Amino acid sequence: MPAVSSRGRGRRTISEINMVPFIDVMLVLLIIFMVTAPLITPSVIALPKVGKAPGQPPKPIQIEISKDEVIQIKSAGTTTPAKLSDVGAKIKRLQPAVPAGEQVTPVVISADKTIKYETVVKVMDALNKAGVARVGLSVQTGS
Repeated sequence: MPAVSSRGRGRRTISEINMVPFIDVMLVLLIIFMVTAPLITPSVIALPKVGKAPGQPPKPIQIEISKDEVIQIKSAGTTTPAKLSDVGAKIKRLQPAVPAGEQVTPVVISADKTIKYETVVKVMDALNKAGVARVGLSVQTGS
């Protein structure tokens, strides 16, 4: 029931919100949070363990396809021409046998932007048929 003041002629009701109970509740909650915050332990993350870091990745074998669709294979400083039919076999010979857990030498295809996309796909297909696992495409960044 609202409070009634009897000042003056008639009775008026006081329509104010009593803030004291609200402030009391907020102070109690603040004290509870201040007391319990130091008691909360941060979560512990169990990180995985590793043995040794892998070594330097091997130098990739590069396949270059020029404007006139001539295929050249570059590996360890030597350049050898190749035909589309024997690209897979030559790459397989150039990739050394790697023990289990080691990285296979990657193959990077660098092709001129004016050649047909079909030529690059045929080279990738020949590598796939030869069982070459890691094949990438070389691109030029920027404009």
